[in-house]
Amino acid sequence: MNTPRDHIPRTAPPISHRGDSLGTENAFVVLAEVNALQRQGRDIVSFCIGQPDFPTPANVQDAAIAAIRGGKHGYTPSAGIDELRAAAARDMGSRRGLDIAAEDVVVGAGAKPFIAYTIASVTDYGAGEEVIYPVPGFPIYESQIVANGAVPVPIHLREARDFAFDPHELEAKITEKTRLLILNSPQNPTGGVLQRADLEAIAEILLQHPHVWVYADEIYSRLLYDGEFSSLASLPGMLERTVISDGASKTWAMTGWRIGYIANRALAPVFTRWITNTDSCASQVSQWAALEAIEGPQESAAAMRTSFLERRDLVVGLLNAVPGVSCKTPGGAFYAWPNVTEACKLTGCADSEELRKRLLNEAGVAVLADIHFGRRVPGDGQHIRLSYAASTDAIRCGVERIAEFVRRNQR
Repeated sequence: MNTPRDHIPRTAPPISHRGDSLGTENAFVVLAEVNALQRQGRDIVSFCIGQPDFPTPANVQDAAIAAIRGGKHGYTPSAGIDELRAAAARDMGSRRGLDIAAEDVVVGAGAKPFIAYTIASVTDYGAGEEVIYPVPGFPIYESQIVANGAVPVPIHLREARDFAFDPHELEAKITEKTRLLILNSPQNPTGGVLQRADLEAIAEILLQHPHVWVYADEIYSRLLYDGEFSSLASLPGMLERTVISDGASKTWAMTGWRIGYIANRALAPVFTRWITNTDSCASQVSQWAALEAIEGPQESAAAMRTSFLERRDLVVGLLNAVPGVSCKTPGGAFYAWPNVTEACKLTGCADSEELRKRLLNEAGVAVLADIHFGRRVPGDGQHIRLSYAASTDAIRCGVERIAEFVRRNQR
């Protein structure tokens, strides 16, 4: 029986609740707004996207070209090429004082997929199992907790604690349903760092709860500016239950190459199967480039870190001179997280999101608001995030525009 043409449905079938509820990363949403304004001829200083503004080091580019010319075009094992797994194991282990075997390492198309793989591997969908994650925090944590049918349990990073959480608060949040704790240090968006004393307190609590896994997002571990980097995995009893997550994107300006890697002996075979089911493998060319990044000369990476440190000090000093703005000095990564509570009041902005929109449209400065990183921490006021992975000229110009906006609109 033929359906009359005027009765043919003109709408798509419904999508799943999971698909409809999937979150996003607002840095890319704001970046699209910036690009649209720039296409209209607007002059925008952008602090919204978290990626180094440097080129990938030349030796890494050359290694990729050599891989292409050498015919390295096909699939690799899902866990990654042996050479990169071994190099990543040595690198992650040496910087954390750990003995990590190559077979404990899995390479993926960036570090981000391992957030989803970990949650899916240690929680059962719809079972009411809980994942504790930092707020403010990388928005994909909460998005993937929800998408994988687990229960998101935020733990607050407080300005008074230099954007660390109170270990006693962690102890109160762990229940028999808790399956995973997500840690991020140095941290996005605040630049906060978990000190060794913090990690020791966390480890002491976790020893009382052997059913809880840990996802240690340490992608910014080489971008620490004060003191030595510490990893929870290096503390007694923590290595076996901790997924160490690292990668090439931030250290060697390789965001678009999409290479991340994790280390955990028990979960490595599970993650390998996830990759087989999703990506098959990471790009072979990118894997050979990442091998050179790890094992080759480190002068470019060191120069980038030095530049980020100089920019950090510049942006913090300039922000603290803006009326109604106060900014703590971040310990790592390349983000500033200024408190703009008073600036909102001075300019009649209801909150940081209204301030963000007005800065973009009236001052030509793109930042992110605190609500892009989870619900606001009670009692901590309003914040915005600036990525200082931008030139010093852009930092000076952008912060001056913010200051002028506040002065011009001050009530």
